[in-house]
Amino acid sequence: MAEIKVPDLGESISEGTLHKWLVKVGDTVGQGDLLAELETDKVNLEISAEESGVIESILRGEGENVAVGEVIAVIGSGAGASAQAPAPAAEAAQAAPATEATAAEKESAPAAAPAAAPAAPAPVPAPAADSGAYYASPAARKLAREKGIDLNGVSARDPIGRIQHDDVQANSARPAAAPAAAPAAPAKPAAPASGAAGDSAKPIERQRMSRRRQTIATRLVEAQQTAAMLTTFNEVDMTAILDIRKRRKDAFKEKHDVGLGFMSFFTKAVVGALKAYPLLNAEIDGQDILVKKFYDIGIAVAAKEGLVVPVVRDADRLSFAEIERSIAELATKARSNSLALSDLQGGSFTITNGGVFGSLLSTPILNAPQVGILGMHKIQLRPVAIDEERSENRPMMYIALSYDHRIVDGAEAVGFLVKVKEMLEDPETLLLEG
Repeated sequence: MAEIKVPDLGESISEGTLHKWLVKVGDTVGQGDLLAELETDKVNLEISAEESGVIESILRGEGENVAVGEVIAVIGSGAGASAQAPAPAAEAAQAAPATEATAAEKESAPAAAPAAAPAAPAPVPAPAADSGAYYASPAARKLAREKGIDLNGVSARDPIGRIQHDDVQANSARPAAAPAAAPAAPAKPAAPASGAAGDSAKPIERQRMSRRRQTIATRLVEAQQTAAMLTTFNEVDMTAILDIRKRRKDAFKEKHDVGLGFMSFFTKAVVGALKAYPLLNAEIDGQDILVKKFYDIGIAVAAKEGLVVPVVRDADRLSFAEIERSIAELATKARSNSLALSDLQGGSFTITNGGVFGSLLSTPILNAPQVGILGMHKIQLRPVAIDEERSENRPMMYIALSYDHRIVDGAEAVGFLVKVKEMLEDPETLLLEG
């Protein structure tokens, strides 16, 4: 007998929520088979069987909070199940010659045939999709289970053969004609009317917040309540960076097999500014200030389940190509829900880019316990005065720095942002200072 326990979830995470059971009592499982999905504050994890056997009991239900180390299910010895499996086969083998022995048994054979018919559908393809005969991300397996897709029939576009969420989505798009016949479901909107709060008869849909969304909400409120948060703004002329990307992007892509985006420039500029203004690379610990001598830069990514901030480690030691590659890999993992806890822990400063969604100006909220976060925004052509007599349309971007005024003074914050602006407008300095 083996107990299935909630695994260690990493630093600062002591519990999770059972999102979904993938097995039920009586199911036979093998070592490494997926048993349940666990939702934590930061990522979703999958719990696997450490031994083969039969699920004897499930102790906690879906939606319940479970602590690290808590027993949530019990697997019984699989010896009995495996020993019994060959027995029916042996009996069937003995029954075959017996049916040829007597005519009476031959007449009874047709009666046995219908009994064999229900046994044939037993190996349903859907469970086989979770058997692990493919290499797929957790998000891909989850979507396949929801849509009833056999992953063995899904082709992967990943060079190493890993099936991703988008591969399953593309596969499910083809039989989309069948679900079109299901518009019978629109009758459901009438139901919420009876359950509407108060005297209103208008439809309301109640949705439970995911654990991650609850955590995001809690931490954002805490950041505003515990930090003396202030935001300062500036704007950057992106002409030089756009010119470099235009001239170098093809050669860069050919050499490094990754695109030359804006994030590598901003990451380098942030590292250079942090070296000049180290208090923005710190955090408060009681009465002490912990000034970090490393540069692990968090990059905010909007995933389906909520905002996550994976971390680019030792960004000061990375080249432009290495930064771009790291960010691309982390963003892909974030959107396929395959980030590990180690990808999210220990950042020293954060960059967030609302410009990809069209934001022109915003005030980012601190990613506690960090004391600084840089917000990028949309690049927009605006008239800029060149001198007293001339003006030109230039590609301009507003940038915003939110900081904790408890340890960062206004002069330091403004100086930091000006430093970022200067290095972005003169990208050659990024090679020297970033």
